[in-house]
Amino acid sequence: MANFTRIEVANIMKQTGLVPLFYNSDLEVSKKVIKATYDGGARLLEFTARGDFAHEVFGELNKYVLKELPGMIMGVGSVTDAASASRFMALGANFIVTSVLREDIATVCNRRKVMWSPGYGSLTEICRAEELGCEIVKLFPGGIYGPDFVKAIRGPQSWTSIMPIGGVSPTRDNLEGWFKAVVTCVGMGSKLIAKNAEGNYDLTKIESDTKNALRIINDLKS
Repeated sequence: MANFTRIEVANIMKQTGLVPLFYNSDLEVSKKVIKATYDGGARLLEFTARGDFAHEVFGELNKYVLKELPGMIMGVGSVTDAASASRFMALGANFIVTSVLREDIATVCNRRKVMWSPGYGSLTEICRAEELGCEIVKLFPGGIYGPDFVKAIRGPQSWTSIMPIGGVSPTRDNLEGWFKAVVTCVGMGSKLIAKNAEGNYDLTKIESDTKNALRIINDLKS
């Protein structure tokens, strides 16, 4: 079961402004990557469940996080249906992220008071998600829509909280564009979870980029 309520998760997303995204089928590799983001100051991570037996990896990974990384909030992304959402929540997922708006997922998450964040591409989808109780909507793919889309949405709906995913990188220019458009937080995957020339995860760079991104975001939000 989740260790953090949906309101607690939403508040941490708003406070820190950053949700790293990551998936790897190797448990030990995953532990090292998550530790690097944690040491860099991240307190949320979306495990993007895109591989076979992803639920098994997540279950063991969450046990590690609960034991070794206090305060780290683990969620699961790329969830496709209510059954999958229920499975991950049973393994301790504190939030569920989807690429599209699925009302069946909203129902099972709301029943357990677990935060869920659906992907959207229109104001109509945002309104429906908020009617279903969504706290923070996911703009996906963020790089296609861009900060101007966020500004346009928040014109008539200043209360809407938005998390762009895709097209976000840990540079000041990129982050400044998003946060000037008044996003609540950003999701960052391969631009943050870097690999070296040999194709291995560069843990030192992941930690330093996470720390730098959080510093930039804090400056922009202050």
